[in-house]
Amino acid sequence: MSLTTSFTILSPESANGRNVVAYGLVNLLSHHKKTAVFRPIACRHEQFTNDLIEATGNDLSLDNVRATCPKEARQDSDKARGTIVSAYYHLLSTYTPEITVIIGTDKSKIADPTLFSLNAEIAADLKSPVVLAVCSIGRTAKQLLETVKAHIKAVQQAGSAVVALFITGCTEDNLDEMKEAVLPLDLPAWSIPAVSIEAGNTEDLGNALQAFNSNVDSDAILSALACPAALSETPCSFQFGLLTKAQETRKTIVLPEGEDDRIIRSADFLLSRSIVDLIIVGERDEILARGKKLGLLNLDHAKFQSMNDETMLETMASKLCELRAKKGMTEEKARLALKDASYFGTMLVVLELADGLVSGAINSTANTVRPALQLIKTKPNASIVSGAFLMCFRDHVAVFADCAINLNPNPEQLADIAAQSAETARAFGIDPKVGLLSYSTLGSGKGPDVDLVEEATSILHEKEPDLPVVGPIQFDAAWSPEVAASKAKGNPVAGHVNVFIFPNLSAGNIAYKAVQRSSGAVAVGPILQGLNKPVNDLSRGALVEDIINTVALTAISA
Repeated sequence: MSLTTSFTILSPESANGRNVVAYGLVNLLSHHKKTAVFRPIACRHEQFTNDLIEATGNDLSLDNVRATCPKEARQDSDKARGTIVSAYYHLLSTYTPEITVIIGTDKSKIADPTLFSLNAEIAADLKSPVVLAVCSIGRTAKQLLETVKAHIKAVQQAGSAVVALFITGCTEDNLDEMKEAVLPLDLPAWSIPAVSIEAGNTEDLGNALQAFNSNVDSDAILSALACPAALSETPCSFQFGLLTKAQETRKTIVLPEGEDDRIIRSADFLLSRSIVDLIIVGERDEILARGKKLGLLNLDHAKFQSMNDETMLETMASKLCELRAKKGMTEEKARLALKDASYFGTMLVVLELADGLVSGAINSTANTVRPALQLIKTKPNASIVSGAFLMCFRDHVAVFADCAINLNPNPEQLADIAAQSAETARAFGIDPKVGLLSYSTLGSGKGPDVDLVEEATSILHEKEPDLPVVGPIQFDAAWSPEVAASKAKGNPVAGHVNVFIFPNLSAGNIAYKAVQRSSGAVAVGPILQGLNKPVNDLSRGALVEDIINTVALTAISA
């Protein structure tokens, strides 16, 4: 699905001229492009959205234009952001507009100090640059400038960018003064006089449009909105991007743990949106009955595979004996192994009835990985299997590895883990810059652990000479350009690392969990790297959202 161009109109006060800007821009754009409007957070009783829809000239549905209400957003902003992203992409796929005007929250009698930041974060989630509408009423020119600066900073911190500015509520006396005040910002800016606008009032809407058209150069604003802006990848946009990419590939994934409520809830979500095809291991009638009790409506779209299906058991046992003949596999041993749901599910992948497998909500990592290692095996260029996490930070995504499998990798294995992790980064749209981590930065410390990382870095350079790599390097010098400027001066990768390779399992596992819990980063994974076909392991504490994400990334990996 190709994404439309969009921008988000935000105002510190969510009033005092913002609606004049929104109405004027929608009218202007609708004469040049197929235009849609989107309200991430809007009361279901407000009427101004109807005026905006009418101005587009398109047959937009209010249900598709509004995503969630202010009360829901206040109660659980994280859940609301997920709902908003989903609703936005549904709008795009339904109407395929050329440009979408997104309008932030309306003025409310409930004071919420976090509201502007939430609006800015939503703009970043939707990869939408921001048009600021800042009111000049009651402000001096200097106060206006400082207000604009503060809100530009807030938008940038959220991961979006301001591309244009409207100064509203101006008088004839201060129209030019206010515009001159923001000249140091080097931002396209327009001043608009104070206009009263009431939703549904034809005369007010006409006055608003006249005020807008009289003070805005249409060619200049179209040019400003066409300029590309550097936008961040937020956890919400990345996770939804996973679902979109998985939907495009439409692979078949096996879920061996059909008796777990979290698994079938996840399956219901994935099937309802046609993101993947699923084979659920278990008895169809029992799983559907459980789903009915949980209020799930889409489970019957899955395929179900009973572990008591004699025809399937015969085929699997025969294949197992063929694959494990040198290990002394017999028909009796094969049938015994196939009583394990992980073994059974893995054989569905081996038989090419499915493209990948997700397990571990009930079973241990060992139970998930062992059948994969024995039956699917590693890629020809991989010496080991490793585990990586996609760490979704506020404004970007990084890869952490190995956080799941290898206790103390040797230099060759560490280099292999780094190469696998770079490949994983590319698969998810990340241009890899690899840092092999240590307590030493480029020779600042000595010891056998540093020597191991130095050797691994040399091996990786030889294996992939074009891959940007730095090592050994401390985490702060890998992460921060400021620290890198003193600790690794002149190194082009230091300070810009997005693939972090830890020297052993203790370091990697502790680091990803510490970062996840202390920073609020979303950890997606582990992704098992190096296998011929994707098999991914869940934590036994996995939430439904974690399972959905893991199934999606498994489909993409396939």
